Amino acid sequence: MTADLADNVETTQETDDGASTSIGLAIADEPVLLPSTPGQPVPSLPTRPANYSASDNTAGSVPSSTSTSTRPIDNHYIDSPASNRNSRINSSSNLDSKKDKPAILEGDEKGISRTDSRYSRLNRSLLLCAIAVALSSINYGWVIGSVNIPALVIEECSDGPETWTSGFPSCIPMSSIMWGLVVGLTPLGAWAGSMFSGVVADRFGRKRILIVNNAFFVAGALLSSTSTSIVQLGVGRFVSGIGCGVASNLVSTYNSEAATVRSRGFLGGFQQLMILVGLFLSQVVSIGLSAAPLWRVLFSISAGLAIFQTLVLFFVPESPKFLAKKGRMEESQAALQRLRTGLDISLEFEDLVAVLDTRAANAAILPPTLWQVLTGKTEVDLRHLVFCVLFLMMSQQWSGAKGVMFYSTEILSSTFHLTTSEKQHIPSIAQLLTLGIGAIGAVAVIIGMNILDKAGRRTVLIVSSLSTSICAALIVVGSKLDLGPLVATAMYLFNLVFQSGAGFIPYLSASELLPYSVLGSISGLAASVNCLTLFIVSFTFPILDKALGSYLFTPFIATNFITFLFGVFLMPEAKGKPVSQVVAEYQGPIHLVSAVSPRCRKKTPPLPVV
Repeated sequence: MTADLADNVETTQETDDGASTSIGLAIADEPVLLPSTPGQPVPSLPTRPANYSASDNTAGSVPSSTSTSTRPIDNHYIDSPASNRNSRINSSSNLDSKKDKPAILEGDEKGISRTDSRYSRLNRSLLLCAIAVALSSINYGWVIGSVNIPALVIEECSDGPETWTSGFPSCIPMSSIMWGLVVGLTPLGAWAGSMFSGVVADRFGRKRILIVNNAFFVAGALLSSTSTSIVQLGVGRFVSGIGCGVASNLVSTYNSEAATVRSRGFLGGFQQLMILVGLFLSQVVSIGLSAAPLWRVLFSISAGLAIFQTLVLFFVPESPKFLAKKGRMEESQAALQRLRTGLDISLEFEDLVAVLDTRAANAAILPPTLWQVLTGKTEVDLRHLVFCVLFLMMSQQWSGAKGVMFYSTEILSSTFHLTTSEKQHIPSIAQLLTLGIGAIGAVAVIIGMNILDKAGRRTVLIVSSLSTSICAALIVVGSKLDLGPLVATAMYLFNLVFQSGAGFIPYLSASELLPYSVLGSISGLAASVNCLTLFIVSFTFPILDKALGSYLFTPFIATNFITFLFGVFLMPEAKGKPVSQVVAEYQGPIHLVSAVSPRCRKKTPPLPVV
């Protein structure tokens, strides 16, 4: 849900059609944000020595970079350490004078080396490590999806009267409001987990904390699967939720730090894809494990997934960036090589060292506080971009999509007027339809990941949110007219159009819209907003179901239409742009934007940053 440590580091080159595409790992052009207090001088920033070499800090493990001098500091900005690499790429001997791009060196027809790891796509070793780390996301999906199909068996004892066997009840009868609270405790736990995970991961490492985090999944699964009361079941859900929150933070962090520039788009949506895969798998297994007391086995599988991932993670390298930050350069270089099997990592590692070296040089500059960022009291006013990140994370959960994931079995059982005997028959038509909803969600994310870089974030969000609002209206119409097939079809379309755009774009927003200097604080705030909104929706959904009946999805018509209006009038477009360009175009207080920002038409030059 957050990418606290995402670099937002890339450089671009102009393609034949004039589009800007990512070609390598360098420092993103981001403004150095300083607190802006009237009457107080801005602290001076250190510059690079003219004879600086990246190898000076790496015990000779990295080839020396070309010497370069810095220009005088202007307007409180400093040169990017990527200038060393850029001087190599952009030297007059290697430029095509017509198109101002690198001439062919030792690589393909675009001048990109086939062995330079900076330009590689998703390779086998990187994909396997990403999957191993994303097992936590699969577990997240399993936890939130496993309560859907057996819900009626647990809360209403639809499989028969409550009986006790070997000290465990066959069901735990409770009201719909209490069931909503039990379900909602998972996102509440996720909020708690997301709040501390970034801090401890910065100290102990991403891999190590992911291993430790599996203890929450195991403990939560054991509490839930052995629960004999509402309280124990709720505590188990909350503890599992902590594991979900830590996973949602660290999986995206690890993948963003391990990814190459060309694979960053795919791995950016990888977490949401794996969550939906876990949700779908939980629903497939639920078909055979919904009856009493087999739902306890269903809940315990989360512990098995956690134990399996713990064993697998011992074969996964730690994040190269984390190791380099801790000064463990040889380990960092070895970890990067394991993620880039068969590729030359020397220049990519040099870039990584340059990034960390510049951040260390500016460590004396205090970053702006959260309050200063929110009130615009910084050198660059980020209020509009911060609002957009927070709104997107909130809109993801108020869409009603999680309500469909949590309660579709109950909704469809009511829609098709299933009798008690029909509910006891497993699989019922409602359970089979729920299975399909989970499958189509995973397919939708894959579709969205493939169209996002072609159509642009803003366009995809606009189409996705408007389509979701229309589908919510169709669900209301079908419910009011008592047309079960229409309701089921609309729910399928609802999940398809939502997950293909509005469902995963929020996870990309912070790293694409905000400079690194404020990314940690705003990402933590955005994660809190996301989880708390999910808790409210999860808790109130069954209450709304009782109160609104056929009009249950009416509020979601409105919320998704608000997201559509946001996309039309306020959403920035980050496609193919470095962070500095996004900041230059959309800085300032909250304001209306157009398809082509007025600031964009002025061609504001990117701001050099660290």
